[in-house]
Amino acid sequence: MRYWIETLGCPKNHVDSEKLAGLLVSQGYDAATSPDTADLVVANTCAFIEPAREESIETVLDLADRRRAGARLVVTGCMAERYADELVDALPEVDLVARFGESLTPTSVTLRHRSTPAFDLLNLPRPAADRPWAYLKVAEGCDRRCGFCAIPSFRGDQRSRSMSDVVTEARGLVDGGVRELVLVAQDLASWGMDRRRGGRGEAVEVLDVGGAQPLTSLVSVLGREVDRLRLLYLYPSGLTSALIDAILQTGVPYFDLSLQHASRPLLRAMKRWGNAEVFLERIEAIRRAEPEATFRSSFIVGYPGETEDDQRELLDFLEAAQLDWAGFFTFSPEDGTHAARLDAPVPSELALERLREASEVQDAITARRRDRLIGTEQRVLIDAPGVARTVHECPEIDGVILVDPSLAVGSLVDVVITASRGTDLEAAVR
Repeated sequence: MRYWIETLGCPKNHVDSEKLAGLLVSQGYDAATSPDTADLVVANTCAFIEPAREESIETVLDLADRRRAGARLVVTGCMAERYADELVDALPEVDLVARFGESLTPTSVTLRHRSTPAFDLLNLPRPAADRPWAYLKVAEGCDRRCGFCAIPSFRGDQRSRSMSDVVTEARGLVDGGVRELVLVAQDLASWGMDRRRGGRGEAVEVLDVGGAQPLTSLVSVLGREVDRLRLLYLYPSGLTSALIDAILQTGVPYFDLSLQHASRPLLRAMKRWGNAEVFLERIEAIRRAEPEATFRSSFIVGYPGETEDDQRELLDFLEAAQLDWAGFFTFSPEDGTHAARLDAPVPSELALERLREASEVQDAITARRRDRLIGTEQRVLIDAPGVARTVHECPEIDGVILVDPSLAVGSLVDVVITASRGTDLEAAVR
């Protein structure tokens, strides 16, 4: 029996898929080379915003057309959790809609009633990595209730894995050849806070409370286990001085900050913490400690009530912050969220114009930041033949370094950056 898993969405979904693959292998399945040669075809879907849902549906329909006769088609992931009954009605091509923790290979199922989870995705074992880096998911769910985000409604409150479980998985990945671990969670900076609070489901503004931040200890421990440790999705109030120091000590000064906007009134409407001033203060403090630190963030434009003054504040922030990387998204109203009930919607044409304006500003900044690396010596990790990354690029998200394809995959090599190809750079062995 052979399986194929098609994964959409964020890195956290990719970890879920790897763990599902490990489960299927333990049940006697082998990986197929393509969906049309598989006996079990799985679509691990994304439901974060409307374009992601549209892509998920298109992918499911494509897999339905491509699967061979007799193969089962299963839909799982965020869309299955959030819209199970609707998917059953809308997609007769699908054999099973499996929510989180439900078996993909049941002998008998009732699609319209939630069953008791058969397993915990978070703590399933995973197969050996097939590349020199790997995502490591350290928590599920989120205690925050941002105005635009529906994730807590189907992923639940934050559930952090224990340090021992995380370290055990990390060591297994490193023993299998992984040179870089990328920590992911919905709210990574709050890892472990739910365990310390006894699971009361309270959102924590780490900068505003006393006591140690569990993530700093985890970063310090994992930093000794692997060549590179990278953190994604840091809520800005969790970026404490202790955490900054712990990240810098890993040798990967990469800060992926979940900012979403710069205007204080708009951030309050989003039920978010912070403003341009405090964000810049934190970024400047990091650059004083490490001038070569790299910054990434993402921003929502077109949120209900957004004004031209809000847009101008965002553009001014981008110029002042000089982020290396940034992504921009137009607001998508999600059922059940605070934002879906707000008045003063921004017309889609205006939101797209604001997105283009912000993207143009950031593209120019990113180009200048990339050009600054030309002529510098860098250590790169060879991800694939001819493709590498320094500590300044996150896998699958940022640009890459183009190198001699004969360099061994998985090796760390010292190079000189010789040229720029937009977001990608070229390098030669030193």
